[in-house]
Amino acid sequence: MFQDLRDSNSSQFQVSEFILMGFPGIHSWQHWLSLPLALLYLLALGANILILTTIYQEASLHQPMYNFLGILAVVDMGLATTIMPKILAILWFSAKAISLPECFAQMYAIHFFVAMESGIFVCMAIDRYVAICRPLRYPSIVTDSFVIKATLFMAVRNCLSPISVPILAAQKNYCLHNQIEHCFCTNLGVTSLSCDDRKINSINQIFLAWLIMGSDLGLIILSYALILRSVLKLNSKEAASKALNTCTSHLILILFFYTVIVVISITHSGGMKLPLIPVLLNVLHNVIPPALNPMVYALKNKELRQGLCKLLRLNIKSN
Repeated sequence: MFQDLRDSNSSQFQVSEFILMGFPGIHSWQHWLSLPLALLYLLALGANILILTTIYQEASLHQPMYNFLGILAVVDMGLATTIMPKILAILWFSAKAISLPECFAQMYAIHFFVAMESGIFVCMAIDRYVAICRPLRYPSIVTDSFVIKATLFMAVRNCLSPISVPILAAQKNYCLHNQIEHCFCTNLGVTSLSCDDRKINSINQIFLAWLIMGSDLGLIILSYALILRSVLKLNSKEAASKALNTCTSHLILILFFYTVIVVISITHSGGMKLPLIPVLLNVLHNVIPPALNPMVYALKNKELRQGLCKLLRLNIKSN
């Protein structure tokens, strides 16, 4: 599709591929970053596969909260796999060339998985809101059917909403430079090479960020504000502590996920003199959460921790 759009848009097209240069400013020794990045990628894949296997095999974890966690694990693996194989190919084999259709497809996949992760966080926040604020109605509201419908809604939303990003990028003329000072194809990094005005691309990027991330973050904040209000009304400190404890792992992941997005946005819009920082943050944002999410849940959630110990046949007493 992107190939057809590009060919039909301009007969003056000259660039046939982009060159991903990797980490700006450290090209001579960037290959040393391959080891920690490869380890993070393997950790992300291994930990999320372990989480999925545990949830599948442990009957006590066949609950909506853990179903959402399993879906998050799949999304995490997709997000990391979208960029990491190409980054490692650049660092290990200097395989820097990427065709335009592949570049636009990667751009779309990144937007889809990031938005999907944000959407699953919303679903998990709603799950916790109903569990804490409407406990008697929880079994009738948050059912397996609810999980399927919520996931399908998020998948459709995140399939359709970012499609404008690669389509608009594919309609630009790339007639001069083809070197991207990045490890993967980002919208702003690619369109900055265009010979055309890219104002519409920037506006579209900002609009989508506010539409998807802004609305998701707003719903999450609202959910936890209502949870906090409900918990403060509890007479028992033990009950309040138990209720908040079920949310801590989720809050840690949300805080990290959205904080890094805000920092990346600020560094890009601020035009930093050290372009390595936003690029490095961008890469880490796509690989650290997939590695961090399962570990945080395994450490903070007693039932999941017990399931993991049972799967690994570890005789560990969970407190």
